[in-house]
Amino acid sequence: MLPILTLPQHMRAVLILGLPLVASHLAQFAVQIIDTIMLGWYGVEELAAVVLAGTFFFIFLIMGSGPAWALMPMVAAASEEGNDTRVRRLTRMALWISVGVALLVMPFLWFSAPILRAIGQEAGLSEIAQDYLRIAGWGLIPALIVMTLKSYLAALERTRVVLWATLLAAAMNGVINYALIFGNWGAPELGVRGAAIASVIIQIAAGLVMAIYAARLNPEQGLFNRIWRPDWEALGELLRLGVPIGLTGLAEVGLFAASTLIVGWIGTLELAAHGIALQIVSAFFMVHLGLSNAATVRAGRALGRRDEDGLRRGSLAVLFMSGLVGAASVAVFIGLPDPMIKAFLDPTEPLRDEILRIGRALLIVAALFQFADGVQAVTLGLLRGVQDTKVPMIIATFSYWIVGVPLSYVMGITWGWGAEGVWMGLVVGLLSAGVFMSWRFWKRSSRIGAAPVA
Repeated sequence: MLPILTLPQHMRAVLILGLPLVASHLAQFAVQIIDTIMLGWYGVEELAAVVLAGTFFFIFLIMGSGPAWALMPMVAAASEEGNDTRVRRLTRMALWISVGVALLVMPFLWFSAPILRAIGQEAGLSEIAQDYLRIAGWGLIPALIVMTLKSYLAALERTRVVLWATLLAAAMNGVINYALIFGNWGAPELGVRGAAIASVIIQIAAGLVMAIYAARLNPEQGLFNRIWRPDWEALGELLRLGVPIGLTGLAEVGLFAASTLIVGWIGTLELAAHGIALQIVSAFFMVHLGLSNAATVRAGRALGRRDEDGLRRGSLAVLFMSGLVGAASVAVFIGLPDPMIKAFLDPTEPLRDEILRIGRALLIVAALFQFADGVQAVTLGLLRGVQDTKVPMIIATFSYWIVGVPLSYVMGITWGWGAEGVWMGLVVGLLSAGVFMSWRFWKRSSRIGAAPVA
């Protein structure tokens, strides 16, 4: 008979698994924050260009991460069943897909300037963004490998090494950025190219640390032995589950990427303020994302046990915790916007006050979607845990691209509400996703007792 955990016990289990994941996401995001802060001090134009470049890079990172995210619930369920062979087969093929995707998208990163100009971005900003991406793009290979190994280790509930590897990477990024962006300690002053070089170095370092740990974790499993041999069955399983996950992530990231492009049509100052506000909001979202990852693993293990009651109780626990994070975010965005925004700007920047005004308004709008964003992130993680990915993909596409993006354009451009109007469109899109994802999960959660969800 399965042990019945109380709600507090489920919350404790989520915290034990989720806190290192939350911290690792925050540390990973600190890399982007450090880039944004240092480039914000270097120059407003460079900051705006890297906002564009970072958005472009992130689209491909999320698109390529689908199989890595699919790996997490599949390994969690296989591990719960004691099937180590399946764990090894799936992880190897997820690494194959990660490297393949990175190589396929490199031409888009190398020739990004014409693409950015074609979608209405300023020629100067597009060229600077391309300079960044021609270097940073090579980091996509280790970045996707890191995503895969992170999912593998999280599914086995080995999350501390993920945290320490990410903390090491964040610390290295700060040091290398300081040297290469500004030309300190005798290094050349490389500006955005220096930030790109730092990103590639730290992604390689994080990948090496996690690969060494994964190989030593279960040496009898031989995770990397004969990794060159194809396993078409496992590859097909990962693609069937992972492609919808990648497209779902692409739909969500695409919403924010589209908002960046629309704000870019409004003006460089607005784009700089948008980039700063988006970094702040995204930092808080990393907590929801860590809880979502923990929810995926816990739901995957519940699926492996066919434990419907455990799934429901655990789901309530993680949603309650996400709600607490949402409440704290609202308080901070409304009560303390200025200190956060000022951290990204040189005090002598002549346009500082105008950027601060726009950023303050955007954070107030961001407070409106904190609960919806948390709910959609966590319920999406739960749906992945029970291996339900196709309908969530449809929900995400509808909410973000049929609802969110058009409203962002209408409110921001057509109605002339500026960057604040663009963000109001985000509010409606995320609210739609939160409502429909929740409906889908509670409808499907009663079906895990007999067999996995297709």
